[in-house]
Amino acid sequence: MLEITELWGDGIGPELRESIHALVATLPLDIRFLPVDLSLENRERRGAEIFDEAVESMRKTRLALKYPTVTRGESPNAVLRRRLSFSVIHRPVISIRGISSNFKEDVFLHVVRVATGGTYADPGTLIGTDAAVSLRIVERKPCREAATFAFEFARSKGLTVTSSSKHTIQAVTDGLFESVVRDVHQNYPDVEHRVELFDALLAKIIIRPQDYQVVLVLNEYGDFLSDMACGLVGSLGTGASGSYSFDSDGRVEVAMFDPAGGTAPDIAGQDKCNPAAALLAFGMLLDHIDRYDLGHALRMALLNSIADGKCTSDLGGELTTSGFTQVVADGLEELLAESTTR
Repeated sequence: MLEITELWGDGIGPELRESIHALVATLPLDIRFLPVDLSLENRERRGAEIFDEAVESMRKTRLALKYPTVTRGESPNAVLRRRLSFSVIHRPVISIRGISSNFKEDVFLHVVRVATGGTYADPGTLIGTDAAVSLRIVERKPCREAATFAFEFARSKGLTVTSSSKHTIQAVTDGLFESVVRDVHQNYPDVEHRVELFDALLAKIIIRPQDYQVVLVLNEYGDFLSDMACGLVGSLGTGASGSYSFDSDGRVEVAMFDPAGGTAPDIAGQDKCNPAAALLAFGMLLDHIDRYDLGHALRMALLNSIADGKCTSDLGGELTTSGFTQVVADGLEELLAESTTR
């Protein structure tokens, strides 16, 4: 039996959970979800105790699927990132046939982001009444783990790696990041590695996206780049994410997968939300447990559905959340049946 910690959320979270469970029912896997309620109501009622429960469960299962949560006071994602020492966030952003976009080139990007530090580590301090300052933190260990993840992933898929920063201006912080990347690259001489300044990278991706495959960046740069790339492919609703922590031997200790979007309270409970990102996140989980065959089948069923116009209204279709989920589930069953008869 595969045990997965399931982190409940707010807004459209329950509908995304129903969609995931409907898809899981079609898979030839014995999966047991261990729920932890991270909804705002439960967090306000139980306080830090609920995060203790979540961390304990995630360390036990080493796998988690998380739904969108409201940020009030502090971000649940940030709390989990800190408590579990997540150092790497992986965001695939790929053009999907059938999604209308103002950008006509195909995008095939894997953004690998250092999950800690940068300007996000310190909210800042007021100095007098007219100035504020924050500390920018770049640490060697998470940079090394992110670089290793990026080069390992690129090697496994036959892709190139581009690291990007503002090392010419942020010579100490970004310079440390690039020096760590260079050191790690020595262990992967078979993987092509280039370095780009981050502002130039944004322009070059728009001009020639086919030149970029795995892009390795520091925390805030990864945040900006991921959302820009989702804009290029036409939807934030297809963004899935994987977060990883590592043990002392460099092996993944805990992996958490989640849709990158928010709670969408304006459509919550109306069977209108797009579950694509949540389903793609579950596909990443299947890849992570070495069931790429199932992850690939899930993705193909979802992509085929969108390409045929059988999708939710935000993607130009007319289906409800449950209707879209059913189409994907039917397609997944067909693909799995075909694979067993070959």
